Amino acid sequence: MVAVVQIHRGCVPDVVPFPADCDLLQVLWCPRKHSGHRWVLPLLKWRSADAVGRVLETVPSPSDPVANYVPRPCVVHPDRVTEYPYWDLPDALWDELEQPFLDLAEETGWDYQGHLSTAPGTKLVGYPGWCQDPDWPECAGCGRRMEHLLTVESTEADAVSRHAWTPVEERDTPSEGPGLILGDLGGVYFFECLTCAERPFTYRYDCS
Repeated sequence: MVAVVQIHRGCVPDVVPFPADCDLLQVLWCPRKHSGHRWVLPLLKWRSADAVGRVLETVPSPSDPVANYVPRPCVVHPDRVTEYPYWDLPDALWDELEQPFLDLAEETGWDYQGHLSTAPGTKLVGYPGWCQDPDWPECAGCGRRMEHLLTVESTEADAVSRHAWTPVEERDTPSEGPGLILGDLGGVYFFECLTCAERPFTYRYDCS
């Protein structure tokens, strides 16, 4: 398994409902090819930072990995934004707002999908930036729709959305991104059930 994302509760206060005894969210996945799977096999863990123990100075390298499944080491600097649904927008509301969206784009150059709805790149909560039709999972335990917890994308903001979603401090700096290629520059969406005590999770793949 390789480390993909690690978030401490203190870095995202009031954004993610951490379990009462945990202050660390860790996401790992196996970067090797598996029979019947074209993608990574992920694992999501809630932990206590005090229970982690000794931290290795050198991260072990996985054997025989798919190069584009191993993220480039980087530091996450959370930036809080407000999102609005795009593919998840109800049809009736879309019919009502489509013309105002077109008028806004003509007047200002701001496109609702690319600039104003769902943020691109790796993110916590908010709306999945579906490339394909929405596929919200239901919890196997209680049957309720699960909540979007995390998106891990192959890239960050592209040329269209960069000036809308990239932090001001980074707009003049070329972004290397995580160095991943997931399903032709797609991503992995993680979902969890907040109703069941054990907080079960699942995931969906999305290809661009």
